[in-house]
Amino acid sequence: MIQDELFALQDTEYAAFQSKLMPNVPRELIIGVRVPQLRKFAKKLGKSKEAQEFLLALPHAYYDENMLHSLLVSEIKDFDDCISAIDAFLPYVDNWAVCDILSPQVFKKNRTQLLTEIPRWTSSSHVYTCRFGIEMLMTHFLDEDFDSKYLEIPAQIHSDEYYVNMMIAWFFATALAKQWDSTLPYLETKKLDTWVFNKTIQKACESYRITKEQKIYLRSLK
Repeated sequence: MIQDELFALQDTEYAAFQSKLMPNVPRELIIGVRVPQLRKFAKKLGKSKEAQEFLLALPHAYYDENMLHSLLVSEIKDFDDCISAIDAFLPYVDNWAVCDILSPQVFKKNRTQLLTEIPRWTSSSHVYTCRFGIEMLMTHFLDEDFDSKYLEIPAQIHSDEYYVNMMIAWFFATALAKQWDSTLPYLETKKLDTWVFNKTIQKACESYRITKEQKIYLRSLK
């Protein structure tokens, strides 16, 4: 049984450490399996019948089961199957770590199709569904497939949720590093909510990808 195998990999000190990073997850629901071991376990499970049954057995009881679930979904090779598995799982995601480790490999070769899914996620009222959509936009559309109109998607999100706003700030800080000229007007014209605006500048100023001169200018916008 997968749950038993996860407990066999338990590291209680790591569980205590993880609990501090995720105050919204009860300590007793964190087994304490380190990510490299979870990745190795996911590879071992692969497309086995046990893995398929596990993906259907929602909701899971433990944080580590959800982490494993994200890793298994990330390895699904068929785009449509991957989207179906994501949509089935996202409503049960209740923390940033499980959300952020969900990074499907199949998206890299299916960006056109992915772009039609992202607005559906980013418009969700569910915190981690929205966060996931913003993260996929940041991961796949700030480089060679970039279009300045994509910046409008996170800019139009106005949320009271910390983990949504943190991802918007992370998105714009990354966009500044990769697409400075297109992104800068969003800060110059104060198109972002105040908290997101300030956090974006903070994160950008912490980035090694942004020049000293750029950081000085960003600070002057406050």
